[in-house]
Amino acid sequence: MLRRLLVLIVPLLIALVAALGVPLAFAVVQRESQVTYLDRLGDAGRFASLAENALASGRLTALREELIRYDQLYGISVGLVRTDGTVVEASRQPFPLTDPHVEVGLKAAFGGYRGEADQSVWPWEQVNLVVVEPVGRDSEVVAAVVTISPTDSLRSAILRQWGLLALAGLVPMLGVVAVAWPMSRWVLRPVRRLDEATAAVAGGQLDARADELGGPPELRRLATSFNVMVDVVGKALRRQRVFVSDASHQLRNPLASLRLAVDNLAPHVTDDAGREAQRIAVDEAEEMGRVLDTLLAATRLDSASAAEPVEVDSLLATHVPGWRALAGDMSLDIAVPPGLRALEPPGGLGSVLDELVGNAIRLSGGTRVRVWGRAADGRVELHVTDDGTGLTDQERADALRRFWRAPRHQNIAGTGLGLAICAELIGSAGGELELLPAEPHGLNAVVRLIA
Repeated sequence: MLRRLLVLIVPLLIALVAALGVPLAFAVVQRESQVTYLDRLGDAGRFASLAENALASGRLTALREELIRYDQLYGISVGLVRTDGTVVEASRQPFPLTDPHVEVGLKAAFGGYRGEADQSVWPWEQVNLVVVEPVGRDSEVVAAVVTISPTDSLRSAILRQWGLLALAGLVPMLGVVAVAWPMSRWVLRPVRRLDEATAAVAGGQLDARADELGGPPELRRLATSFNVMVDVVGKALRRQRVFVSDASHQLRNPLASLRLAVDNLAPHVTDDAGREAQRIAVDEAEEMGRVLDTLLAATRLDSASAAEPVEVDSLLATHVPGWRALAGDMSLDIAVPPGLRALEPPGGLGSVLDELVGNAIRLSGGTRVRVWGRAADGRVELHVTDDGTGLTDQERADALRRFWRAPRHQNIAGTGLGLAICAELIGSAGGELELLPAEPHGLNAVVRLIA
């Protein structure tokens, strides 16, 4: 989360620095170009004044020497051009009259105007700065002075100014990032601890608490509210467990006494109708006991241990003998590859498979039960398949709901809670229980677990 927060902050800082720095960079270009242009314009004006006197007197030697000394000193070529396009004097030969900027400047100067005043030079442009100053005024222009200045030093000066601007923007930005890093850690530390506490509570550790002392006031209040919520949930679960324990103790004894009393009525019942009623009462008492045991098991799901890895073949070795004894004359096939490991759900994978295999043996009406498994896409699939009558699409969807039983199984012992509890246990370990049709007939109970 800290990295994501900095990823948001740093681009905003860069955008802010750019929003301030780009206009300043443009201003630097315009200022440096303008200063250089005005300097060259002053020199061209001085040469225009000298040229006007020289042309009037016909003495051009002194002007030529002045142009040459200026070129040697500053590296700027200067030329005096008549209105007919002939070069009267120049600091170097040949003088580049074909330069597009020179042509444009001469055209404006011969019309009595100066050339373009705004000549911004960018660091990446390999251009010369051309300044053209008319000799004479208005319609009396007789010639023009042209200066052609290399811009290497100008572009270097602009780059230096830009570097200073970049440094001036980078230093405060780094300072803000340096401050934002510990500030973000301080703000996010209680969020991280709250996340850790939430994960611990979700894993069944109801004694986990969030930090109520660090971080901003809003996060401290959130942590306090979270801890209060966990306390309330913990108290509710403790009350539930106390109720389960009390119900187990208070109901088992009366139920055992009821069963004993009903059994003791057998010698005193003489007619067939009475014996049938007594038998039904015994069956109902047994069913009440099974329902009580199953309800207690379902209620204890919240206190089950966390999921752990298990070797599937080792687990099967301890359960298969019991399955074979329960199957009797039914065929029981086991086809699970060795070395298969899966994340065992709370309550044990063995109890889940016991329920699925027991249902297949007792309820399927088939002659064969097959338990097989495989690893696929980072998960482990365990299949309990029978060749019985199976379930319809609607019955397979309803079978995972509590207390549902198929109409044809109403007279077979059971509570309708087994599959629902198995689905909850498997889901708490990140897995899935799915009921599919088997081929050519029967039911395929698929347990998918994390490998």
